[in-house]
Amino acid sequence: MDDLMKRCNEKMDKAVKALDSEYASIRAGRANPAVLNKVQVDYYGVPTPISQMAAVSVPDARTILIQPWDASTLITIQPWDATLIKEIEKAILSSDIGITPNNDGKSIRLNFPPLTEERRRDIVKDVKKYAEECKVAVRSVRRDIIEKYKAQKKNGEITEDDLKNSEKKVQESTDKFCKEADKLCADKEKEIMEL
Repeated sequence: MDDLMKRCNEKMDKAVKALDSEYASIRAGRANPAVLNKVQVDYYGVPTPISQMAAVSVPDARTILIQPWDASTLITIQPWDATLIKEIEKAILSSDIGITPNNDGKSIRLNFPPLTEERRRDIVKDVKKYAEECKVAVRSVRRDIIEKYKAQKKNGEITEDDLKNSEKKVQESTDKFCKEADKLCADKEKEIMEL
């Protein structure tokens, strides 16, 4: 596989992985710790992901439990040291996940309410929009790579047959990654509508 084809596959794969990551952070009515991936807590002046300062668990299907630990001892935070808990609570409130945290002084619980049918449809629209954006990104990579192959042909670096074969391979990769995006979309849609 030549360098351009390798780069093509890497960029297309990156677009699909970004879509998968985006889907993981979508709140679908079921407790999923990935919704916290984008939440940054001001930890001694440094924006820090919650997962680096607390144990995040899912005790049941509709609850996420966040138990901060003391960085110096790596043990669960003591009830009298509520500063970190307050910072985590503040970060969750200012994020766009749409869940109000319940702080008991030692831990934070996020309770996910069941989704209404209307809200599910809205989420599915977003899911489809993200999939379409991913496919646009994949097609953009295809266009760029084919342009580079055409430039190589123009410069006499490859033959007409090489160009045709390369275009065919790029199109096969494009189809493969677009199918992956469609499958991710269908799986996420099914997950949302079946809750």
